[in-house]
Amino acid sequence: MPELYPYPRFSLAERDRRWKAVRAKMAEQNIDVIVTPQNTGHSMDFQANTRYLTHCGGGGDADIAAVFPLNGDVTAIATTANPRWTVTQDWTSDVREARRNYGAKIVERLKELKVERGRIGITGLGDVEGTRTPEGTILHGTYLKIRDAFPNAQLVDATRILTEVRYTKSAEEVEVLTKSMEIVELAYQAEIEAARPGVRDWDVWAATQYALMRNGSEMPVHCNWISGKNVRRTLTRPSMRILEVGDLIINEVEASWIGYRSQGVQPVFVGTAHPVHQELIKVQREIFNRVMENFKPGVTVKELVELTLKAGAAAAPKSGPAAGARGDLNVHGRGAGDDGPIITAHAKSPRQLGVTLQENMVFICKPSAISADGECLCTWGDTVVVTANGGKRLGKRPHDLAVSGG
Repeated sequence: MPELYPYPRFSLAERDRRWKAVRAKMAEQNIDVIVTPQNTGHSMDFQANTRYLTHCGGGGDADIAAVFPLNGDVTAIATTANPRWTVTQDWTSDVREARRNYGAKIVERLKELKVERGRIGITGLGDVEGTRTPEGTILHGTYLKIRDAFPNAQLVDATRILTEVRYTKSAEEVEVLTKSMEIVELAYQAEIEAARPGVRDWDVWAATQYALMRNGSEMPVHCNWISGKNVRRTLTRPSMRILEVGDLIINEVEASWIGYRSQGVQPVFVGTAHPVHQELIKVQREIFNRVMENFKPGVTVKELVELTLKAGAAAAPKSGPAAGARGDLNVHGRGAGDDGPIITAHAKSPRQLGVTLQENMVFICKPSAISADGECLCTWGDTVVVTANGGKRLGKRPHDLAVSGG
């Protein structure tokens, strides 16, 4: 391998752990090789499997596919492959130039592996396995090249193999996610400092983004955002509106450290906090703590959803602004990208609900407390790891509303 640029990297021991785990599941299912297609969608989330297996990736236009055999060398396929992916990682030495013709290069490598009558697994083939990708992640042209070149092979969806292996994190992965969460919280400090009356919403967002990048986060990262009076649902970007006293800024801030994305949710009020939210955060904190107590191996996601409803009912006061408040659970995996399982207000599939927690699974846990009339919604969240004693927060900031100086 050539001399490497000074990027943070995972160890070769971590590589060997992942490859062994994936190959064990491949052997169980008689899969000869897995193809992970190039797809930079959803802030690079849809290419997480390729980076997970090859350590090639980073940056917003890094289209990379991989061919991962049951036995033999792992191959990364990219455009401008050398030097981009030969001087930035030490996991994969077989890095091939695609010139944007990924399907042709994938076929070339598959023929070398002699799988004409074998079982070829493809992640993101288009079944319902993907956490956020029920229609798949492989480009149609890439798929046709593989299908047409191997008419006697079985093409099977291998999404679940990577999904399940990626569920549980190693000590290295948890350490990297902890670093990612540190960057998130530095970005929230910058947001709170910048959020002043008379300042453009866009400028506060820019200060937050600058703090992410200054402290080591890669681009792109997911960051939905909105500001206004008692806002409830984020937009895909900030606006040019001017902040006023009493405005609420809500967002989902992620940092990407070696491609690993912790997330935080932190309500930020400008100058003064809404009185209903001041009471709802108390309910939300109680719900969060009850859920954290049950973030243990053996508990199902469905049980966490049910617990959230019960905890919300128990925590809601009988009188005052938060009387009759209810709880709702939002929780989904954190790691190399689009990790599962996922439960949101609109994503509650039986398969996701049936997932059983395992030690060292990592999630963003962000339950909401909703006022009885539905007009106010208070959400706060941290990235947490499942332990035998319950959930462990990776962040350190106070569990409360944030109020900027007026």
